[in-house]
Amino acid sequence: MIPQYLVDFNLADMSTIETDVLVVGSGIAGLYAALEISSDKKVILATKHTLLESNTRYAQGGIAAVISKEDSASSHKEDTLNAGAGLCSLAAVDVLVHEGPERVQQLIEWGTLFDVEQGELALTREGAHSFRRILHANGDATGYEIVRALSYQVLNHPNVTVWEDHFVIDLITQEGQCLGALIERPEGERVFVKAGATILCSGGSGQLYRYTTNPEIATSDGIAIAYRAGAVIRDMEFIQFHPTALCYPGAPRFLISEAVRGEGAVLRNTKGERFMYKYDNRLELAPRDIVARAIVQEMEETHANMVYLDITHESPELIRHRFPTIYATCIQYGLDMTTDWIPVAPAAHYMMGGVKSDINGQTNLSRLFACGEVSSTGVHGANRLASNSLSEAIVFGKRIANAIGELSPLSNNMLHISIKNDRKAGVGFASERRLRLQRIMVRLAGLKRSEAGLLQARTKLMKELEWFQYELHTREQWELANLLTSAQLVVEGALKREESRGGHYREDFPLRDDVKWKRHILQHRTQGMMEEINDDIK
Repeated sequence: MIPQYLVDFNLADMSTIETDVLVVGSGIAGLYAALEISSDKKVILATKHTLLESNTRYAQGGIAAVISKEDSASSHKEDTLNAGAGLCSLAAVDVLVHEGPERVQQLIEWGTLFDVEQGELALTREGAHSFRRILHANGDATGYEIVRALSYQVLNHPNVTVWEDHFVIDLITQEGQCLGALIERPEGERVFVKAGATILCSGGSGQLYRYTTNPEIATSDGIAIAYRAGAVIRDMEFIQFHPTALCYPGAPRFLISEAVRGEGAVLRNTKGERFMYKYDNRLELAPRDIVARAIVQEMEETHANMVYLDITHESPELIRHRFPTIYATCIQYGLDMTTDWIPVAPAAHYMMGGVKSDINGQTNLSRLFACGEVSSTGVHGANRLASNSLSEAIVFGKRIANAIGELSPLSNNMLHISIKNDRKAGVGFASERRLRLQRIMVRLAGLKRSEAGLLQARTKLMKELEWFQYELHTREQWELANLLTSAQLVVEGALKREESRGGHYREDFPLRDDVKWKRHILQHRTQGMMEEINDDIK
């Protein structure tokens, strides 16, 4: 029921713009990849909002890499595998932990100003890490500092052309090869960008849920357009819900970084009682999935809609210095984290699944690569280790650049491509349907799932898929189409996986089952759902 293309077009009647490489998205993955490639290739970087608006901008905690002499790549690897709950790719994790430090050094050379203490890079520790290996900037504004530095480099590079406010509608493919993308310009003109390689760096899927730490732009665009184009999508059931998002009347679900717990904050229920000792011996530094479910359990038992995060025992000076952004945001809503407990609750945060790609970022479609949160490299498995996402983006961004450097030029002998479907007019309001979709996902495919709830979600989503029968003309309408596509992938994957593992929890199958389910779930638009057993996973 989901078509390959959202709109009708005829390439012969459209303007064609040629480039060596098209990068879709302007988070850390897109910016870094564009810079690595642009030394000898022309790059168009297209982003649907401004250059600085991305999930990366709001990343607080930091970037994980082995910097300290006390730390080691083997320890970083072990922590990543433990968090990934048996579905990490050993090869991908090896790449991450060994190549990460050098890539971080490249960020520094490009102008990223990480925090320094006594002449050394300042390091902190987050949940499920064995050592302090998290670099941060401006206390809790790491993501913003990284995109600031990389954006400056991109804007001043002669081989990179930045297209802000450009919406990528669909990828254009032919005989298993990606030829580029159909893009709408700000003034409404649609153009075909013919590219020797296309890199999807379009970020996450948080807007699938009503409560999310992600910005409004995180509408799962890359996963959806890749799926429609024929890319294999993997492990969409694994969604990380961040345990501690601000939950306060009138305030957004602002992320309260895991680094706050890393610096000593404790969780308390509405009775004022600490509770993590009941769920895991690592207490507040247990993996995110464990902490999130523990919070939900306490909320249910106390009939509350939140718990508290308490760091009032630390000095006000430390709190204000280490977490200036979080402190200022809380103050804006009348909360002083030096004296007040912060009301928090879980919110959708990170998609572990995505477009299946190998250790060089290559998808099953020739000339199509995926990098960052949109991809499924195998690094995160069933549950991402804190602060590994920014590392993954730069490590695999570099590898993608190397792989693209070895590609032959795209042939000019393209077949004529024209799409004309019989679509209905009068589609209606996308905003109402989007809210309905988010409610379905929160209630029936959220942090806790069951067969009964997921079957309800499937039925409701099938009714919503009539959206694809209509003419779609606006970004709001295309974003809804992308959310519907990815929502269906999440629900089908969650129904298929009859166990609990990492970010996927089934109340009717509460235990992990390595005998039946130590495997990946793949989804393809024409081939349907498949299972993948890989000796490389651990």
